[in-house]
Amino acid sequence: MPDLSANQDSRNRGPRSAAPRPGGSAYPGPVERLIVELGRLPGIGRRSAERLAFHLLKASTDEAMGLARAVEDLKKTVRHCSVCYNLTDEDPCVICADARRDRSKVLVVEQPRDLIAIEQTGMYKGLYHVLMGRLSPLDGVEPDDLTISALLARITDPTKNAGGEAVGEVILGLNPTLEGDGTAMYLHDELASRGVGVTRLARGLPAGGSLEFANKAVLADAIEGRQRM
Repeated sequence: MPDLSANQDSRNRGPRSAAPRPGGSAYPGPVERLIVELGRLPGIGRRSAERLAFHLLKASTDEAMGLARAVEDLKKTVRHCSVCYNLTDEDPCVICADARRDRSKVLVVEQPRDLIAIEQTGMYKGLYHVLMGRLSPLDGVEPDDLTISALLARITDPTKNAGGEAVGEVILGLNPTLEGDGTAMYLHDELASRGVGVTRLARGLPAGGSLEFANKAVLADAIEGRQRM
């Protein structure tokens, strides 16, 4: 005969509530994990991560998996060029491998995105060197934390430069900030002692700009870098 007391006790306790999910989230586990990972991206908060997650949920399987495969390929194939430290999926990168470029000139930038910005102008046909940052003693960024030693090696040993060609000019294309200027001064001293020409990108008034809206730093650079007409 069945034990009715057990059923009665169960009825007296009422319906069981669903077990709370880890972290108190109301989302299914995979959705919550996706939101957390998306929230790690710069500029993406919790609400933005939720909107992105729901967009992926509504997207087709091909679209969502296409994104997943793109991220996987990014981490598996993209690396830094062994010569200039630009981002590339082949080594050396297409710029260093291009024999039509002037390999005696090296333009030094802070990040790969700076290289892309200059390259998109179509005005520069030399090589690059990406420092992967800038000197900032207050933040603990020292010369050994950047690719400065690799840059100096390209200057002193032509075999380390693309095509084995000697570098005759180094162009400093660092951002005009306190840290950028400090890095430029450090590089100037190191490079000048190695007998290579050192220049920097011009500064001053932008084309189409107005004097009344320029700040003191921009005007000072414009006066210092004035040219003959």
